[in-house]
Amino acid sequence: MATKTISITEEAYDILNSKKEKTESFSEAIVKLSGKRKLSSFFGVLSEKSGRELEEEIKKSRKKHRKLHLERLNRVRV
Repeated sequence: MATKTISITEEAYDILNSKKEKTESFSEAIVKLSGKRKLSSFFGVLSEKSGRELEEEIKKSRKKHRKLHLERLNRVRV
């Protein structure tokens, strides 16, 4: 991964340093503070049963959306 060097004030450095965990790099702290999260951080949020139910609902929703999309396309083609 490419890196960039930036200049920040001592005040900004102190604030960032106080927000990061001891084991985190400054880059990791900036990403964390930006609100961006790794997908793996969501592991275990849902129970296995809830996960399966959600997956089924997503599949149903996608199927319905595809059907409606094809109907719209057919109306436009006529």
